[in-house]
Amino acid sequence: EIFRRPTREIGAAICVELQRGPLSLSERCAKRTLDIVGASLALLLLSPLLAAAALAIKLDSPGPVLFRQQRCGFNGRPFAIRKFRTMTVLEDGPKIVQAQAFDRRVTRVGRWLRRTSIDELPQLINVLRGEMSLVGPRPHALAHDELYGRAIAEYSLRHHVKPGLTGVAQVLGYRGETRTVEDMEKRVQYDIWYANNWSIWLDIRLIAQTFVALMRHEAY
Repeated sequence: EIFRRPTREIGAAICVELQRGPLSLSERCAKRTLDIVGASLALLLLSPLLAAAALAIKLDSPGPVLFRQQRCGFNGRPFAIRKFRTMTVLEDGPKIVQAQAFDRRVTRVGRWLRRTSIDELPQLINVLRGEMSLVGPRPHALAHDELYGRAIAEYSLRHHVKPGLTGVAQVLGYRGETRTVEDMEKRVQYDIWYANNWSIWLDIRLIAQTFVALMRHEAY
């Protein structure tokens, strides 16, 4: 694979680019077109499901239907991610505890929403706003970005593309709680691989594989 990387001659030496640069203008346009078309169709087709989920949340527990939390986006720019509220808390600060198995903070409806990943669907709005993409590294809370950014040398490379609603790590089952730095390292390796090997066909394939993955792996 190294022979497919861009090369550059400097004097008598040949340098091989191991880290891919940002997407070109044409690549960004192709990815953005897929995002707009895909997110618009998904919101249209899933609108009855979204309305039913919102009603169930409202009837189940007090609090807002949508949960907003600051996340780190493309080139490290923060944005407010949208999710259906699944917990009794609305954490968004310097210390955030990841959801765990049998977490008492998760509501009854929230447990079902998280298991089916329906809680993530409001992020289609983030995609239309240009803050996220349908496919890319999953965005983490700012507190977790700071923590893992210090512990993992290549962590920041995952911000070379927009964060996504789904990604390589999620398709392969690396989703949910990361109990150790090693768990996060595995996820980051897949995120960096995606950034270095992006193509429109890879995005389409990962979107298709996401539906299969959702049937095999559950989140807390």
